[in-house]
Amino acid sequence: MARRYRCAVSAASAFLAVALVLTGCSRGGGGGANTDKGFKIGLLLPEGRATRYESFDLPLIQARISQRCAKCQLLHENADQDPARQQSQAEAMLTQGVKVLILDAVDAKAAVAIVNKAKSQNIPVVAYDRLIGGPIAYYVSFDNRKVGELQGQALADAISRGGDLKRGDIVMINGSPTDPNAAEFKAGAHAVLNGKVNIGKEFDTPDWSPDRAQQEMDGAISALGWDRIIGVYAANDGIAGGAVASMKAAGFPAPLPPVTGQDAELAAVQRIVSDDQYMSVYKAIKPEAETGTDMAIAAATGKAYAGQPTLQRNNGTREVISVLLNPVLLTKANIKDTVIKDGAFTTAQICAGRFAEPCAAAGIS
Repeated sequence: MARRYRCAVSAASAFLAVALVLTGCSRGGGGGANTDKGFKIGLLLPEGRATRYESFDLPLIQARISQRCAKCQLLHENADQDPARQQSQAEAMLTQGVKVLILDAVDAKAAVAIVNKAKSQNIPVVAYDRLIGGPIAYYVSFDNRKVGELQGQALADAISRGGDLKRGDIVMINGSPTDPNAAEFKAGAHAVLNGKVNIGKEFDTPDWSPDRAQQEMDGAISALGWDRIIGVYAANDGIAGGAVASMKAAGFPAPLPPVTGQDAELAAVQRIVSDDQYMSVYKAIKPEAETGTDMAIAAATGKAYAGQPTLQRNNGTREVISVLLNPVLLTKANIKDTVIKDGAFTTAQICAGRFAEPCAAAGIS
């Protein structure tokens, strides 16, 4: 939460006292920024491999800024999974006079330096999508442990339809070890799967790299044998794509073993339609983007955030006012009621080309 500053008023200075009463005390934020005059907002995104950031988060945040602060200017950078680049981008934004930073960290530990640098200049930081340490103002994300639980339960349910959960092995391909969300996804999945299934191989995937995930799946197939693998826990849709590519290259018969995912990317939705991926997790980005923007404007203008219900999350430095949104299980059965209904994708986009026939069979087109 933005720090309160006490207004010191000299008894001998009546004029100053009147001025302070008229203008009010600043609550930490952004050098007295106000929405009437506008100010600069910095947005630091982590990478471009996941299509969501540039295709959804960025335009939604820009639209919310236009709605809430028409004269505000958005400065945007993408670090392409490079913590040092993100540090340089943040420093450049501070030099350019931003009044608040919305930070989706590449590396949560490395990002603390950005938070501390901003704090030294009285610039608040909103942790976006990934919790980071240091004196941040607010945090918005989804219930990440619940994401892992949804993935784990969906995988267990899918495997159980084919018989004994321990009749073979599953492969777990987790996310980046530098992303605190990945640890929560992993913990949630393990809470469901431990003791129920045999985990034949497990990996943590640097930078959430689909190419690395494909290599990890290649190794698991070599070690376990394709006929022993009855399911794949993939932490997000990019990783799922790598795992599916590996299984197809290895000659797995159709249908493939159930594969989880997350983010409801277009390619993943198409894989779900065509039975190459069992499920994803749909996280409606619009409320996250709007909440993060509203938090940033509140912090920059010294006001308290008022919007979604909040709770406290400890980031190792302080208790942070946070909003954790609810993730939704996405399968073939609810594509129409989620990503299509919310306008994330059109039916034409999902059912283009070779996906027209499976869409028709699923009642989507």
